[in-house]
Amino acid sequence: MADKKERSGSPGQEPPEPVPAGATPRRAGLGQRLLPYAGYLVVTAGLCAYGLWADNYYYTQLLTFIGIHTLLAVGLNMVMGYAGQISLGHAAFFGLGAYTTGALTVHLSWPPLAALPAALAVPALVAFIVGMPTLKLHGYYLGMGTLGFGMIIHILFREWTALTGGPNGLVGIPVLSAGPVSLAGGKTYLFLVWGAVLLSFGMCSRIVHSRVGRALSAIHFSEQAAAAVGVDTMRAKLEVFVFSAALAALAGFLYAHMVTFISPSSFSFLVSIRIVAMVVIGGMASIWGSLFGAGLLTLLPEWLHVFSEYEVMIYGLVLVVVMIFFPQGLTRGVLDAYERARRRKTGAGPSA
Repeated sequence: MADKKERSGSPGQEPPEPVPAGATPRRAGLGQRLLPYAGYLVVTAGLCAYGLWADNYYYTQLLTFIGIHTLLAVGLNMVMGYAGQISLGHAAFFGLGAYTTGALTVHLSWPPLAALPAALAVPALVAFIVGMPTLKLHGYYLGMGTLGFGMIIHILFREWTALTGGPNGLVGIPVLSAGPVSLAGGKTYLFLVWGAVLLSFGMCSRIVHSRVGRALSAIHFSEQAAAAVGVDTMRAKLEVFVFSAALAALAGFLYAHMVTFISPSSFSFLVSIRIVAMVVIGGMASIWGSLFGAGLLTLLPEWLHVFSEYEVMIYGLVLVVVMIFFPQGLTRGVLDAYERARRRKTGAGPSA
């Protein structure tokens, strides 16, 4: 019986070390317990420090745009990185969220916060309707299907002049406010956007470590094998697709009430490709990699604005370089490089 008890446990795991009689198990230290929340603490501390000491409108706007792009990237990362599905029309959901709140607040004079549920629900419903047939496709066919959907929505934005303003765009979108308190621009809006980013990171992390997340990982590895062990692959793919669309819609809502003007060019095919590049460069199947990818590709045009005519070529070059030297993305590549350097240093110590 004792031998059986010793061998019990999960296969492939070492049995726990015996605790001496009379001793209590050692609890994890405070540092170990806070380690999963280190990223949240660092971002929160950085934002608080910026809010206390910095006062530069340009950098505030830039950080706000990074937050909005991070929402787009982390949503798409759930579809591409974790579920392994190709989506090349993500800007459509971004635009649907922006145009829904814009049309309701401009044409019907709705308060912005009252338009928020509709701005999230409309893209989510469209994602559900489009995802039902589209997600039955695989590989390049799925990519072409989502690409076609994005192009149709972009044409709708450009041609439905009475609702969207057509090529001239929709003007007069009110700034976001909570009753008498205005949240227009500046640090207040920065904190609001990054609060939404941290909330979305927490939601995505819970999903990844849940039963749904394990199902998505199984689908990414092999959809046929996942279906063989009882995973409802269509339901899991559709759920993450709708969730991703809702995050993109939230980004569109925040974007529309920040710039107070939207046009079809802000939601074109190039924007979809840019979001895909953020995911790939930051690292697929990496929630925090979405932040680094969005930050890099938001700052890159600011650093290279003199080469704006070659924007697509520069994006392509950066993508090729990252895929050659960091095939798992910048986040995983930098961590792997650090781990290799640490191992070399540790291995060189005893022989010295």
